[in-house]
Amino acid sequence: MNVKVKKLRPDAIIPTRGSAGAVGWDLYAVEDVYIDEYGIAMVPTGIAIDMELGWEVQCRPRSGMARDGMWALFGTIDNDYRGELMVVVMNFTDYINTIHKGDRIAQLVFAPIAKVEWEACEELSETIRGSGGFGSTDNK
Repeated sequence: MNVKVKKLRPDAIIPTRGSAGAVGWDLYAVEDVYIDEYGIAMVPTGIAIDMELGWEVQCRPRSGMARDGMWALFGTIDNDYRGELMVVVMNFTDYINTIHKGDRIAQLVFAPIAKVEWEACEELSETIRGSGGFGSTDNK
């Protein structure tokens, strides 16, 4: 798949992969951002993208940041969005944290979009699980 990337700022960094086997493409902060203890901030990347129809991209946390108490919150970037990619970051520590310009802050993972047709019905098929929800499979 070909993904077009537009630098909205000259110092923006185009996403990279950390290794040949990496699934995610690293996103970089384009400016310093201070996040209060247990706070949330929007971190700009300085880029916008244009991907092929039939795809979406998921923004996911990086394990190194998560280990240090900073989580990029999961999000989906729709195929028709052309604005700046912003990453919502949560500071789970009890001190102010800093994201520095040029830091890798999240990763992008591309996925095909399933074509779905909804069909209204009166009954659903039976399963062993049935309507068991949160935690219902823990004891099976």
